[in-house]
Amino acid sequence: MAFVYLILAVLAEVVATSALKSSAGFTRLAPSAVVVVGYGLAFYLLSLVLRTLPVGVAYAIWAGLGIVLVTLVGVVAFGERPDVPAVLGILLIVAGVVVLQMFSKMSVH
Repeated sequence: MAFVYLILAVLAEVVATSALKSSAGFTRLAPSAVVVVGYGLAFYLLSLVLRTLPVGVAYAIWAGLGIVLVTLVGVVAFGERPDVPAVLGILLIVAGVVVLQMFSKMSVH
């Protein structure tokens, strides 16, 4: 169940972060409300995950997936185009999460 909560936490964080751009510095009410609710839900779900998974593993997966998904939202929704160094950096983050999950004794398999 921890991984289900973790995926839901990532999705809530991605929605909140995407809405943060649309909130225009918290000057627009609807996107600002989505930010507050989304981050609140993300952190609540992450707290449930931490009952089972080590904090380093949970946070690495949460942050790594969040970075990748927010970048994809930026491309699709906002027309942002990551350059080659950005793509390489994101790939390194993903590789780090995979190494942590696959090979670390700290990880729950």
